[in-house]
Amino acid sequence: MTAAIREIVLDRDDNVAGEQFAGLVAAAEPAVLRGLVRDWPVVAAAGDGSAALVAFLKAFDRGGVASCVAGHPSIRGRFFYTRDMTGLNFGRRDATVGDLLDQLVHQANDAHPLAIAMQSAPVCEVLPGFAERHPMPLLDRSVAARIWIGNAVSVATHYDSNDNVACVVAGRRRFTLFPPDQAANLYLGPFELTPAGTPVSMVDVDAPDRDLYPRYAEAEKHARAAELGPGDAIFIPYLWWHAVRSLDPVSILVNYWWSDHALPTAPVQAMLHALLAFRDLPPARRAAWRALLDHLVFADDAGQAAHLPEHARGIMGPISPEMRRDLHRMIAAVLQSK
Repeated sequence: MTAAIREIVLDRDDNVAGEQFAGLVAAAEPAVLRGLVRDWPVVAAAGDGSAALVAFLKAFDRGGVASCVAGHPSIRGRFFYTRDMTGLNFGRRDATVGDLLDQLVHQANDAHPLAIAMQSAPVCEVLPGFAERHPMPLLDRSVAARIWIGNAVSVATHYDSNDNVACVVAGRRRFTLFPPDQAANLYLGPFELTPAGTPVSMVDVDAPDRDLYPRYAEAEKHARAAELGPGDAIFIPYLWWHAVRSLDPVSILVNYWWSDHALPTAPVQAMLHALLAFRDLPPARRAAWRALLDHLVFADDAGQAAHLPEHARGIMGPISPEMRRDLHRMIAAVLQSK
């Protein structure tokens, strides 16, 4: 049985709540933040019904468009690959928030509706003024809000290269999370073709094919799940795998991605380079490089160069901005020579 995600009610004092939240982020453990945004005006509008919600959001709509995805009723809300894995089972078009909401309400009572969603649209572009009316007290105002609007659809299990706070404002959503160390048990899809930019698990968490994906049983042992309603939020740490299913005909979520440790070189780029450099080496050589990487890159004690005087530690010690620039130039020169 999947464990429940830990639930936390933050203190009503913003300063105390900020300290509590900072502890959550430092621990890199997911948490449901019940009632975090229950005082948002949009949550109140949603509580008054679809008509009130649509009218409230249309008041912010100035005609800004964002990319939306739509799939045939036969996909049953699951945005994913085609059966032959040569493409995706949905198409894209641009729409305003108002137009999308009208379509969702129009087909709300259909037994087999089109699967429709606006995903990760910048709030400042599609609903100018909304973010100012709905401040996120836990984060710096520079962290941009994004909005997700759709019907009963599912997003395949994936990771984000940022910390994430996601706030449900209309409808219910079910979140299923897996720790980063379960990647091998989630059966990753291709990197070259993805539904939304990052690789996804091939396993349908709502109906797993246990014969085709037997290791998923181990991932399930580590899974955590929760259902959120309007006003609730969830903290999803960096690189935690998560699947999200919307459960209602009109479902809206606002999320915030941020990183306190942004680097000029994204780790995913280094991982792709590592695939080229290491994966096809003979086993003994791969093992040798693994030992060296564990020592120089992944060790927690940061004592790799303690035996050297500080002036001689170079990149084995703290990497200065000048060293970082030199490394970038060195790597670029090597790649250009290939």
